[in-house]
Amino acid sequence: MRIRIDYNNMMDTSIGERGISVSDMESVRDRAVEALRSVQKARGTGWLGWTELPYNQEEVVGKIELLAEKIRKSCENFVVLGIGGSALGPITVFQSLKHLYYNELPSEKRNGPRFYVADNVDPERMNALFDIIEPEKTVFNVITKSGATSETMSQYLIVSEMLKKKLGSDWSRHIVATTDEKKGNLIKLAEKEGFPTFVIPDGVGGRFSELCPVGLLPAAVLGIDVRKLLEGAAAMDERCKSEDIYANPALTTAILQYLAMNGGKNVSVMMPYSDALKSFADWYCQLWGESLGKSEDRDGNYVYAGQTPVKSLGATDQHSQLQLYTEGPFDKVVTFIGVEEFRNDVLIPEGCEEFPDVHFLSGNAMSRLINTEMKTTAYALSKAQRMNMTVTVDKIDEFTVGGLLYLFEMQTAYAGELLNVDAYNQPGVAEGKNATYAMFGRRGYEEKRKELENASEPKSEFIID
Repeated sequence: MRIRIDYNNMMDTSIGERGISVSDMESVRDRAVEALRSVQKARGTGWLGWTELPYNQEEVVGKIELLAEKIRKSCENFVVLGIGGSALGPITVFQSLKHLYYNELPSEKRNGPRFYVADNVDPERMNALFDIIEPEKTVFNVITKSGATSETMSQYLIVSEMLKKKLGSDWSRHIVATTDEKKGNLIKLAEKEGFPTFVIPDGVGGRFSELCPVGLLPAAVLGIDVRKLLEGAAAMDERCKSEDIYANPALTTAILQYLAMNGGKNVSVMMPYSDALKSFADWYCQLWGESLGKSEDRDGNYVYAGQTPVKSLGATDQHSQLQLYTEGPFDKVVTFIGVEEFRNDVLIPEGCEEFPDVHFLSGNAMSRLINTEMKTTAYALSKAQRMNMTVTVDKIDEFTVGGLLYLFEMQTAYAGELLNVDAYNQPGVAEGKNATYAMFGRRGYEEKRKELENASEPKSEFIID
């Protein structure tokens, strides 16, 4: 595996006075090393259970592989019911490692079930799913640690009712639950109905859960080598333990983002130049935004920390977003992800000789074109004094994808320490959830219901009808 970080275009030696200097890096050296030591000391405890996932899952991986093989042989569709990290992780690994039109391939080329993720409660989308799958030929993987996630459990109720009507007492064979080992509604349902279950380990929050059964089971069902995913994560973990602030890929990039934030760069753009990694940017947006976007630090001070993560795709978004990145506010850091060797390539044939502004493309590989566009976009941004860095993988396979996932998880952990915020809670999500519970009459939320009912009505003069 080779995952290389080129951060030249973050530095003043490349982009001038708007860049970061070596003295800036040195000024936070002690704080950064302390951040690393704090994370490493807490490994496997509290909400850092995810740090041990590359090492402590031998038994569960064996069980996942056995059930996955059974599912692959017995069903035509595999559907994840989940939201947040329970959806974004599986989607990311699926898109990264399987054919980009996997579900449209004939079964003999797929060699596994079609794969879908129901990650919203839009009724049209739910109905559309049932238009293309037969529930009786489908296994549904319900993923929620609490067993009380409104979106996921509403989907479960819909699916279970449909299965009961179609299959009678055999309906439960089409459900797999991934949830807490002891607590919550879903584990109780699983025990009652006899669903196979996999445990979301303690200390593993949703956005850090892809390398546990949340992501490993869907990946294994798709024929992805989950052991290689974990090996890639373990290899990256070793690199991310170094106290050298210029050599540890997670620590170095966390420092750069921290210094950028202190300099007013409050937007972080993730821009893969690979369709296979398109969903990686979605996954990153949750990881970075939910972990670091906090109003208070650990000492109770109001800090309003974090960067707004933005997903982008090269070269597509060169034609939609790049104008803003190049000439808009100096408030962004752009992280490119490039691929040295694509799994397939296409040669641009000779033609259009009479049109020199087209013919110059002839005889070149598409891989050369997309990688050249990434490099020239980075150049254009640096020329305009816009911060950017490039993460390059030698190829996209299980090992490198596992490494990429772990790299950005650890970067987030180190950035949280530098910002002195709790990277593992999400109090800002609670108010909306609690209001929904209240409006639907969930027990224990009566006071919140009264609060909502007594809220002031919207003023008609501010409504355009």
